[in-house]
Amino acid sequence: MSLTQALAEVKQQFVANTPFEIQAEMFRQIREQQESGNIYGRREGEKAKDFTLKNALGETVNLYDELSKGPVVLTFYRGGWCPFCNTQLKAYQKLLPEIQALGAQLIAVSPQSPDNTLSQQEKEELTFQVLSDTNGLTAAIYNILYDVPDYIQEIMKQIGMDLAEYNAASRWILPIPSTFMIDESGIIRSTYVNPDFMQRQDPEVILRELRKL
Repeated sequence: MSLTQALAEVKQQFVANTPFEIQAEMFRQIREQQESGNIYGRREGEKAKDFTLKNALGETVNLYDELSKGPVVLTFYRGGWCPFCNTQLKAYQKLLPEIQALGAQLIAVSPQSPDNTLSQQEKEELTFQVLSDTNGLTAAIYNILYDVPDYIQEIMKQIGMDLAEYNAASRWILPIPSTFMIDESGIIRSTYVNPDFMQRQDPEVILRELRKL
């Protein structure tokens, strides 16, 4: 099953099991971002912005240091509480050996706290770097950070999710799910940015793009 098919199944479950009022607000957020006129994400051909973040074990990881070893597939996701994100990361883990065989590595970034990142990494058995961007500064320099709307905050609170607390952050922020292919010279070679958090870049597309490098 492809990632696109797996995400479609997750969406079907969401629609089947979620009250209509909550669905409507979730789809409202997607629609507002799509129709906002904002241009999200860094562009192909731009120099990738450097950053230093900590992984789940508290170790420091620097993007440019990692690029000295080969291309990097950099993906931003919302957090381990998001079933669409977990489905994406599992699919990427499955194809990680093929990504590595092409001389590249995968780095995933979310705003969740290191503790929650570690528990997710253990639960999902992820073997690639998973980094914590708790205040969204890295997502901001990649132009994909947004403040969670009040009406979505209310929904999340109703189901017991305090996103600021979960992320150990001062405010409710999330990245638009995005994937950037960065070559060894630090140039962004391909970009996938989609305000519809129920969709993600298929790993087969990532492999195809890596083969072009």
